[in-house]
Amino acid sequence: MVKPDTLQEALGMRSGKVPLAGGTDLMVREVNKEFLYIGHLPELKGIRALEGKIIIGSATTLDEIVCSKIVPEVLKQGVKVMASPGIRNMATIGGNICNSSPAGDTLPPLYILDASLLLVSLNEVRTVSVMDFIKGPGKNILREDELLKEIIIPDMDFTYAGYRKIGTRNALALSKASIAYGYKIEMDRLVDIRIALGAVAPTPVRSKSIEEFLIETYPWENGEMDRALVMYDKLINPITDQRSTAEYRRWVSLNLIKDFLMEVSSGED
Repeated sequence: MVKPDTLQEALGMRSGKVPLAGGTDLMVREVNKEFLYIGHLPELKGIRALEGKIIIGSATTLDEIVCSKIVPEVLKQGVKVMASPGIRNMATIGGNICNSSPAGDTLPPLYILDASLLLVSLNEVRTVSVMDFIKGPGKNILREDELLKEIIIPDMDFTYAGYRKIGTRNALALSKASIAYGYKIEMDRLVDIRIALGAVAPTPVRSKSIEEFLIETYPWENGEMDRALVMYDKLINPITDQRSTAEYRRWVSLNLIKDFLMEVSSGED
């Protein structure tokens, strides 16, 4: 393992090495590469507000996110049901994103928050949507010479937003299925609605086209809710594993969507 003193030095050492911050995911895997420890670098830590956005350093721990007064509540809800307090004290948000598991609890909240990621190398800085970053289980577009520096969350003003996780228990378990959701109503008009599902496809699922359909057809009085569920059903592609069956994941995820849409329709939160 190598331990650079600065981010610039880390980027110079990056090629051929596996970035390590909290290490709570890597500790249970066999990795035949050298580690690059970056969890101590101040350039990758902290939470701040800047020009209407929330900036979270990739090496910021999950516990620091829960304790923050400026992080959106829906992201805090996703973090609170992750693992144990001891793991949350070590695990980082950047690690959860770069692990790119379909069951990652930070991902559905980040999807509905339209979060973007700042990726840096010695020669380039680029910003990508979190939805474009993740390509499949354990797969993403982070290059061998790059590190994830920051997570950028634009200002959001939902009437209500939340996160629900279906697991063996409320914490200390991976998701069988999960949903992050948010909506905004102004003058009895639905002006924004967002839904993202976790653990039901190779990547988290969010469809802006279905969300636009729901906005355009609100209030849903002519079967539009059922039509939306049919559209979501086509996007869900779960697997059967040791935690759950594909059939159960499909059934529960569609019911999570239906429950949320009924809450929006009735004005409840």
